[in-house]
Amino acid sequence: TAAYELKKAGYEVVVLEAAPKAGGRVLTIRSGDLIDEVGNPQVCEFDDDPHIYFNAGAARIPSSHRNLMNYCKELGVELEVFINENKECYFQDDGMYGGKPVKNTEFTTSARGFMAEIMAKSLDSNQLDEPLNQWEMETLMGVVRSFGDLTEDQMFKGSTRGGYAYGGYLDEGGPKEPLAFRELLRSRFLRNALSENEGETGPILFQPAGGMDKIVDGFVRQLQENIFYNVMVSSVELSSSGVEVIYEHRGTKYQLDADYCFNCIPSHLMAGIQNNFSTDYIKAMRFPTRGTAYKSAFQTKERFWENDDIYGGISWINAPIRQIWYPIQGIHKEKGVVLSAYDFGNGMPFTRLSQEERLEIAIQQGKKLHPDYDQYVEKGITIAWHRMNHMLGCAARWRNRPGGMTAEAEEMFQALRQPAGGRHYMIGDQVTKHSAWQESAILSAHWAINDMVSRLSGGASTMPGTPLS
Repeated sequence: TAAYELKKAGYEVVVLEAAPKAGGRVLTIRSGDLIDEVGNPQVCEFDDDPHIYFNAGAARIPSSHRNLMNYCKELGVELEVFINENKECYFQDDGMYGGKPVKNTEFTTSARGFMAEIMAKSLDSNQLDEPLNQWEMETLMGVVRSFGDLTEDQMFKGSTRGGYAYGGYLDEGGPKEPLAFRELLRSRFLRNALSENEGETGPILFQPAGGMDKIVDGFVRQLQENIFYNVMVSSVELSSSGVEVIYEHRGTKYQLDADYCFNCIPSHLMAGIQNNFSTDYIKAMRFPTRGTAYKSAFQTKERFWENDDIYGGISWINAPIRQIWYPIQGIHKEKGVVLSAYDFGNGMPFTRLSQEERLEIAIQQGKKLHPDYDQYVEKGITIAWHRMNHMLGCAARWRNRPGGMTAEAEEMFQALRQPAGGRHYMIGDQVTKHSAWQESAILSAHWAINDMVSRLSGGASTMPGTPLS
């Protein structure tokens, strides 16, 4: 982003890329691609078909992420809808219903119904801080009944929202029996099942047609002659007139002198590269920890999930693999790719395992959702971001407390955000308060460029017209 915007503005830019291809954590894996884990490299053996791919890093674009959406438009990146919550997907928890998977639609319908019944039976205007009049009470009761699909006597006796037990098309349908509320309470999913499509995943979600790296391709097309690959940076030091970078390429060392440096090397790795930054700046680089996200995926012999009315979406399981994602691309084709595990919170147990051990766990736990899972999956691939070369971790984790960062984290964040010597900027989602999203990385680049322009203009406003105050 930074190089693209600076080049558009007329600056001379050089992009030094450590990997054989650009993108970082915007990584799409296809047939023949390398997952460059330290000590555990893997080559993808998927079939070479356009719809057979795996977004190993970034995978979703909320429509509210305006800057990223605008870049997709500007760079000609075709988008398609990403299905996040699909009511035909499953929840599975060994502590609920003896481990039997339950359709999302049955789970959420029963949860809403029983919660509405409890609310309807306990509604007492006199117990409220501000009592409601009769019309307000009747209106509220109507909302509660509608929310849970209650009977007129405030009872939840099942709902066709959870699916039909019989009929429903040619003939009048009847609802399935509601799930037992005590069983729902045993599941860890009750707390988040009704809020799955809120927050960042609330807006319509998108994915680039053909893989998330189509966004990277769009930027690369504009910067081809400016990008140098397989470059290992060994030193970044401030000089009297800018920044001096020493790097190695194919056994030869080079020195590059620049007026400004926009650096998206993970800060914990940058702290280990030779530099002459201040002690406080280095301390700030070392402060945030790194996420340990883990994913795995299988090519499948056939699209078995479509026989279960699943077209896109996520099934949740109370097990280390946590989720199974079903693809939206390639509907009704013979084969597809399922994301067979996604631990976004603590993937370290998988990080320590071999490829074979990881895939075996994915198969055995996947069978809890789909009993014949092992009969359908083939050609697996895994990625543990904490072992990925040039990364050694995923999104930055600043120390937070309710309402924001701790005082120490805020101090470190502000120190890292400011340019060292007025010339060296750390950028990327690591220098934002909402890491792990491409939108945040884009905004960090915009902030750094605007700060540079402001410094170049002596702090003068770059807005057209004359300031009035």
